[in-house]
Amino acid sequence: MKGQTKCRAESRAEAGMQNRTISAAKNRRLSGTGYLTLTAVYAALIYVFTAFLHIPHWTGYVHIGDAILFLAASMLPPGYAAAAGAIGAGLADVLSGYAVWAPGTVVIKSLTAFCFTAKTKEILCRRNYIALLPSLLLCAGGYYFYESLVTGNMAAPLAGIPGYLIQTALSALIYIAAGKSFDRMHLKERVLSR
Repeated sequence: MKGQTKCRAESRAEAGMQNRTISAAKNRRLSGTGYLTLTAVYAALIYVFTAFLHIPHWTGYVHIGDAILFLAASMLPPGYAAAAGAIGAGLADVLSGYAVWAPGTVVIKSLTAFCFTAKTKEILCRRNYIALLPSLLLCAGGYYFYESLVTGNMAAPLAGIPGYLIQTALSALIYIAAGKSFDRMHLKERVLSR
């Protein structure tokens, strides 16, 4: 009987130690270097999804890189997410032959990142769903305004608005699908607690 009691006590002690270890791991957050690394990974993914997975049209191209920007903005602090979007999408414009768009892209994608929040446990939360609307307005309105400045014409840039609406809508659908999957896997918690 004494052996069984001793065994149970050891088991409880081990379970308590495991719970404290798990709890400590959950409370740990990424360091500055960790956030920089994750920012670089997101910038690279945004670049790939923008530069290589796009459909050219008369004023530029339609891409799904914004979906990755939305994910970055839902996981990283705003400044880091803005940097990932500016670097990834800006490089895509410059290296794809659309350098004239890069200044506008850097501003628009940086502002888009600030629409989302990374302060919740999940990627998809009420605010991040709502953030898709200002993202749509920033993309369509921002590029319309930028193209108007570049061309000096207020009417011609209207032709690009449907493409920007499609781009943001497709990116939103991919973001929601990926966000649901990642939330089921507790990916945000796992990645940020390293």
